[in-house]
Amino acid sequence: MSVSRTERLLNLLIALLNTRYGLHRSELREKVYHDSSGNDVAFGRMFERDKNDLRAMGFEVETLTDLGWSEDDPATTRYRIGKESSRLPDVQLGPEEWTVLLLASQLWERAALGTAAQSALRKLQASGRLADVELPAGVQPRIKPAGQAFDDLVAAMHARHPVSFTYLAGSTGQEEERRVEPWGLGSRFGQWYLMGYDRARNAPRHFRLSRLTSAVTVLNKEHYSPPAGFNIRAELDRLPELPLRTAVVDVRQGRLLALRRRATAGGADQAPAMPDVGWDRLVVEYRDPEVLAEELASYGPDALVVAPADLAGAVRRRLRAAADFTSAPVPAYAFSDTRPRAARKGTSEDQLKRMLQLVPFLVHNQGLHIRDVAKHFGVTREELEADLQILICSGLPEGYPDDLLDIQWDDDHVYITQDLDLNRPVRFTVAEACALLTGLETLNTLPGLHGGGALESVTLKLLAAAGEEGLAAASIAGPQVAPGDAATHATVRQAIESGSQLHMAYLSPQRDAVTERDVDPLRLYSLDNTWYFEAWCHLVDGLRNFRLDRIQEVRPNGRPAGTHGTPEGGVPAKLFTANDDDTPVTVQLTRQGRGLAEDYYAERTAELPDGGLVAEIRFGNTAWLPMFVAQHGGMVRILDPVGLADAAREWLAASLDRYAG
Repeated sequence: MSVSRTERLLNLLIALLNTRYGLHRSELREKVYHDSSGNDVAFGRMFERDKNDLRAMGFEVETLTDLGWSEDDPATTRYRIGKESSRLPDVQLGPEEWTVLLLASQLWERAALGTAAQSALRKLQASGRLADVELPAGVQPRIKPAGQAFDDLVAAMHARHPVSFTYLAGSTGQEEERRVEPWGLGSRFGQWYLMGYDRARNAPRHFRLSRLTSAVTVLNKEHYSPPAGFNIRAELDRLPELPLRTAVVDVRQGRLLALRRRATAGGADQAPAMPDVGWDRLVVEYRDPEVLAEELASYGPDALVVAPADLAGAVRRRLRAAADFTSAPVPAYAFSDTRPRAARKGTSEDQLKRMLQLVPFLVHNQGLHIRDVAKHFGVTREELEADLQILICSGLPEGYPDDLLDIQWDDDHVYITQDLDLNRPVRFTVAEACALLTGLETLNTLPGLHGGGALESVTLKLLAAAGEEGLAAASIAGPQVAPGDAATHATVRQAIESGSQLHMAYLSPQRDAVTERDVDPLRLYSLDNTWYFEAWCHLVDGLRNFRLDRIQEVRPNGRPAGTHGTPEGGVPAKLFTANDDDTPVTVQLTRQGRGLAEDYYAERTAELPDGGLVAEIRFGNTAWLPMFVAQHGGMVRILDPVGLADAAREWLAASLDRYAG
């Protein structure tokens, strides 16, 4: 991180905020940049980059010209930032409104919009104290974006850059290169869709992100303008659901209980031949062949698609991609010493954004302990002190001591007495407005959320505060978060609220068995509309996570739940809880699959030149790892232990042999 660049941006911002008539480029060059190199071209490029960075943070840099002169003449052009136009309007929220806003900010499990949501929330908190609120007991709905492609598309969409990628066309089954102007991203029918203008076909098209077969490339040197009034929700509402189809699948006898539960009667007699000895023939209904292919590929040699041919081809393609990846040369890599952080590496812009939230927060929260301030902003004390050191050295160009920011923290309690008009947060960026407003809209589908009026009122207040940036929220639509089985969801939620123990019958696909167990439920959470609950399981005497749609039966058993403390990990809840005796497994992930390192809480990672990742992940049960490799179809492979890598390779070969036969 370049400290000098951070200081320069901050001092440029203060100078432009505190001038009524504007400053000429020559004045800024001398007083802020202290540049006497005489290289006008290099300085001009640096100044333009800095202006663009400030605009990206929410500051409108105004260009003023003397009467009769052109903006092309640096000698007669002045620059300033209007204070009011760059400030976030005051937003007064009550306890119920803060409750739904906190839930909305926590929805984005990770990715760029998760960072943007937390940044927007801190801006709202910076202008006043957070009301004392109590979130619904143990309920944490979350949105899981569609991997790295989602982040890349959101960044391109907000910057208005076209993108390119290879795409598996549903009509032809062939991979095709696409160049698209991304207009919007949304979730429907359990899938994420990109809507945009396909340049090759000269027409709007929608693309299912699960069909992207390459990483997304952002064409940074090109720009486009989206259509006025575009709304991704309206477009997806017109998208027809795929028709219901049937698949004929041969399953090894005594195996795959989860698939057998969904089998229907009839239709198997249409297959060309009878199943082999030791196999049963099932008929399974489905809509999306890619979704079912992902599941069937994970079953490997225990399942064989008999019909239709396109589904069999989709399963074979996934198995072949996984097998080819396992046979590729192992790249050179070196693990970093620390656990990976979900956020990208900090930049000067990131640090400046944090400092601009820090100043108004300190103004309205005088005397907080420096440890509490650092915790609020999610940084270490050392990082916070580095921010403060830059702030106290910043101020008006060539100003007097009273023209500098004045902050003290000698006694570990932080006070600010001179804020240079940085006492109010900056207006929302496009990403921040999208993250919060999309999250609030998603909460409309959450069952049992009290305060429906609060949800509507806080949405209207944020729309008014966001201004034009809030209109961009129409480019992103979140998924439905309502659970598939509302009764099971309600039973678990009531048990959490009342502190009751539950008895349930649970189907575990990894072990291919149904077990009876008593559990003490701790919290409910979701990934889109797939709901889980974390509980202390008395069968294994440890923490476990259970999917609600795999619960066969659940009821209170009349006993109170035990006390197990606050669930580890805070928000978001962890989908996997590692134990000390778990097996460390080294896996290689492609750029498309690198998000799995965060999903499975990798302990160490190593970056690869192609954008992929090598990660060390702890697994309690390693027997299912071949299923894991096949399911992700060429995005992950096992490197170590060698025995597990060989087992996965042999398992994939046996799976492909079934289809070859």
